[in-house]
Amino acid sequence: MKFTPDYTVIYFDDSIVVLNKRSGILIAADRYDENAPRLDIEAEKEFGKLYAVHRIDKDTSGLIIYARTPEAHKNLSMQFENRKVEKTYHCIVYGRPLWNETSVNLPLLPDGDAKHRTTVNKSIGKPSSTEFKLIGGCTQYSWIEAKPKTGRTHQIRVHLAAIGFSIVCDSLYGGNTKPLRLSEIKHKWNGDETEERPLIKRLALHSYELNITHPQSGEKPTFTAPYPKDMEAAHKQFTKLFKMPPLTETAAIEKP
Repeated sequence: MKFTPDYTVIYFDDSIVVLNKRSGILIAADRYDENAPRLDIEAEKEFGKLYAVHRIDKDTSGLIIYARTPEAHKNLSMQFENRKVEKTYHCIVYGRPLWNETSVNLPLLPDGDAKHRTTVNKSIGKPSSTEFKLIGGCTQYSWIEAKPKTGRTHQIRVHLAAIGFSIVCDSLYGGNTKPLRLSEIKHKWNGDETEERPLIKRLALHSYELNITHPQSGEKPTFTAPYPKDMEAAHKQFTKLFKMPPLTETAAIEKP
């Protein structure tokens, strides 16, 4: 069995730590999933005490920022609360939208049903906004860029499901755990379907880019998290088969 590390380090200094986490690990304690592995516990073995300043879902891969001091924690928490942080996610959805870009503004209510899901609730839901852009794809699947302008729990997943394009393997909101297979997207694929390994068999959502104001220097770095191996393999196939544009690499600032 191949070992997948819990995280790779994107950047660190005396104030912050920026990590690229794997899918399937919590970034902090969760009352609904108390026994799941936690990124903060593992990363503290390397960096000492860490303070969570924002959250991404357990099954989402990609960027997470921790503060290393109470001062940085307060500063960054306020940036997220006041919507000063620019966030970009990439995901794969079932189907192909007719739009190239769209905005979804549907009020969301966290813990809105018996399954503790976030629900669209126009009466008492909180204002929530996400901008979406079609990167490329085919009839069955599309690669989407998402920029949440608010920070509600599961916001991207709920907004996409609400407009009919649930994320691949999102059983909670899409009701579908069908993995992405090369045989579905490649014309004249001639492999053995009984032995085919899926390209993606987990929630196909990745926290790709974050832009913050550094709590100590005041600089405005942009951090980018490379795709994990499964999404990278799928992206190569989409780029080859559907002439999807290559990723625009944005360099993270380096530790002096």
